[in-house]
This record gives sequence, structure tokens and C-alpha cells, in this order.
Amino acid sequence: MKTHVKKGDEVEIIAGNHKGKRGTVLSVNAAKGQVVVEGGRKVKKATKRSEANPDGGLIESDGPVHISNVKKLG
Repeated sequence: MKTHVKKGDEVEIIAGNHKGKRGTVLSVNAAKGQVVVEGGRKVKKATKRSEANPDGGLIESDGPVHISNVKKLG
């Protein structure tokens, strides 16, 4: 599937709860029609304790946004 954005592009979110936020595309999943925008949609995920993360708890990361809700800048 062809997409209008690719990794590294500057985009703006044009619809949804995160409308108006701008950032760089970190990844594109064309099969699911999703893109991950840096700072675009923060999601919190609960994790157990592990060697990599000894305290566990909530980890905040960037979540996916539908590809039709982003506009390429420039």
C-alpha cells in the first residue's frame, strides 16, 4: 500500500483528540494504516519489574495515529 508520508517526515495531526500537534514520523505501518508521530499521541503502559526496568510501573511512549489523520508539512 502506498502512503503519503514516510519515516523522518515532518507532519501535523489534523483530526482527533491530538489535533494540531506536530512532530517527526518515527514509523509507518502501511498494512494497518498507522503512523507513529514523535510527541503526537502519548500512551501509558503498565509494566512488571524486570532486569531492564527494576522499578516497573508506568512507561509513557508514542502511540499510533491513523494515516488519514496526518498531513505532511513542507
